[in-house]
Amino acid sequence: MSVVIIGGNERMERQYQQICGSYGYKAKVFTKEAGSLKRKIGSPDLLIVFTNTVSHSMTVCALQEAKKSGARVARVHTSSAAALHEIMRAHCERCPKAGECGYECLFD
Repeated sequence: MSVVIIGGNERMERQYQQICGSYGYKAKVFTKEAGSLKRKIGSPDLLIVFTNTVSHSMTVCALQEAKKSGARVARVHTSSAAALHEIMRAHCERCPKAGECGYECLFD
């Protein structure tokens, strides 16, 4: 299961990946536009856009790719670790594999 994060703080990339990993997701983080974002996004289960720290063009491109792949999209203004935890908890509760993946103990 995978997550793509668009925006955020460059110095927190590793922390974003660790947070997603703690929920059983592999994360790709794009804090800056480098090359063609279209080819790099792939087809994630969840696309997270930190709207305060991302350019409009990156947002538009990411949302178009998410629509093509049918990925869920979460938009949040702040790019904090707490905000990412909140998004991941909410996504995991709606996950079709909820209860089967072994991560339900995180939500007690």
